[in-house]
Amino acid sequence: DVNPPESVKAAFNEVNEAQQEREKLINQAKSEYNKVVPKARGEAERTIEEAKGYALERVNNARGEASKFTSVFKEYTKAKEVTRQRIYLETMNDVMQQVGRKLISDEQASGILPLFQFDKGGMKNE
Repeated sequence: DVNPPESVKAAFNEVNEAQQEREKLINQAKSEYNKVVPKARGEAERTIEEAKGYALERVNNARGEASKFTSVFKEYTKAKEVTRQRIYLETMNDVMQQVGRKLISDEQASGILPLFQFDKGGMKNE
């Protein structure tokens, strides 16, 4: 232990306290760094991996859609009217499944036209 003269003791203690405070703040900063930086790196890595997965999914979906289009186009070039009708019917089936029950009436007809079930599995006459 060093005992400074009384005339400089107060300044000596202030310097000592400042050094201790400095060390304390450095240790707090290192502790915070060790908590925050690895967590941020982990989150960044996770985000990058999610983005790569999303990109791969989008590419695969696009390839599938392109393959489907190419296949339909080949059939269309062989039989245009049949393919056009098939696409129309498939599209109407998809749309009608989302529509739900519909009642169609005609003022000129005597009564109500048959009710068609368009939901789940295509058209069904009720």
